[in-house]
Amino acid sequence: MSTQSQALSQPDPKRWKALALLCLANFIVIMDTSIIGVALPAIKEALGYSQENLQWVFNAYVIFFGGLLLLGGRLSDLFGQRNIFMWGFTILSLASLLAGLAWSDVALNVGRALQGFGSALIAPSALTIVMMLFSGNPKELGKALGFWGASAAAGGSAGVFLGGVITEWLSWAWTFLINVPVGILALLLAPSLLSKGQRRKGSIDVVGSIFVTAALILVVYGIVTAENNGWGSPSTLWTIILGAVLFILFLILQAVKKEPLVPLRIFRAPNLAAGNIALLMLSGGWIPLWYFLNLYMQQVLKFSAFAGGVALLPMTILIAIVMMFIAGKLIGKFGMKANLVTGLIALGAGMLWFSGNTPVDGTFVANILPASLLGALGMSLAYVPATMAAMSGAKPEEAGLASGLANTSYQIGSAISLAIMVAIAASTTASQGGADSVAALNDGFHQVFFWSGIVAFVGAVLALLFIRSPKQGESSGPTVM
Repeated sequence: MSTQSQALSQPDPKRWKALALLCLANFIVIMDTSIIGVALPAIKEALGYSQENLQWVFNAYVIFFGGLLLLGGRLSDLFGQRNIFMWGFTILSLASLLAGLAWSDVALNVGRALQGFGSALIAPSALTIVMMLFSGNPKELGKALGFWGASAAAGGSAGVFLGGVITEWLSWAWTFLINVPVGILALLLAPSLLSKGQRRKGSIDVVGSIFVTAALILVVYGIVTAENNGWGSPSTLWTIILGAVLFILFLILQAVKKEPLVPLRIFRAPNLAAGNIALLMLSGGWIPLWYFLNLYMQQVLKFSAFAGGVALLPMTILIAIVMMFIAGKLIGKFGMKANLVTGLIALGAGMLWFSGNTPVDGTFVANILPASLLGALGMSLAYVPATMAAMSGAKPEEAGLASGLANTSYQIGSAISLAIMVAIAASTTASQGGADSVAALNDGFHQVFFWSGIVAFVGAVLALLFIRSPKQGESSGPTVM
């Protein structure tokens, strides 16, 4: 090896400090999906959201996060990872300030959408920097990606608890404003800790990004407004049809464009398409559990925000433990497919347990803890093999694209499923006497838990049918840990 090659392969002496900053970024991006859960009833009361429109506090973020993730990855390749990382934190900080100072539901929705855009720039650029910092040493890379995964699990867990503490003792607004000082810190540290990164020449598929994001917004909006406008009304039908047309145009554009956002050939890889469908179904079953369990505890059982946050801690801690320390060993012993199917069945069983065991006079120990732990166990068993399947067969140079697709599938499944489940809850509640009746509200929650369980069970059947177990000696997907 030449002296020049040795110099180029020398590890960055600041790589572990840089990793701490990048893990902080990952923590914040994931925390922003979970921290608002416990604050939802307080936000509803403060800004006048209807029960149906309250979901936009969550969906505005995940739609723009999921819809623009692939664009964020492309921009980081073209303009340098550090530049896009810093632009992402600038947008996230300003958007969080807008959300925290929001004077209406529309202002908050805009703030949340812009937060999602900022996070879509941060997440792929940060992961790419991690890979570049540690790619020269496989042992260090495994350790670094372990910290990266732990930061995501910690973000989900801490978000639930912090949301309760902040809402109870400060204000719901601080669930957003907390990002501002963190964003300033990241912007101050990034120039000294992160290298500029690599740049490539190429074009940006802005039109494709707009089409896929607009398609998702229109489909979700059509579902959300269907309860008021009627499922057969022209406004509902044409909104959903227009969303579907834009998505078809997006696929056509990807097929004919020289440098598409998503080269469609990647779906020929074994298990990749089936893995993305598994992630869609997993998030479709899991996110309604998390969302409506928060509402059940506070709107039906009258838990305080702090008590609601504490009640969800066992579930989120179990997820972190299983995903970080147990899931990999189980996959090694029983295989990717067996763990994925088992996890989805356990999630579905937890949801069905909730559907028949959440009375208006319920208690934490009898009616929340057992089913929430079963659902959490199912989610944590299914998530890792579903992600592995979604990246299976991807070429090394397409691993970033496959990872972005997996994240996008999860976020899209979250948004569409939540919109459908909110419509089901609203319809059931209206038929039973309206949202002023706690019993009617709870009947709506029961229906959501039931149908979310069915989504998980359908996901298990699809995984059983279409996920291909690797042959002996064949890799089941990219090894990251």
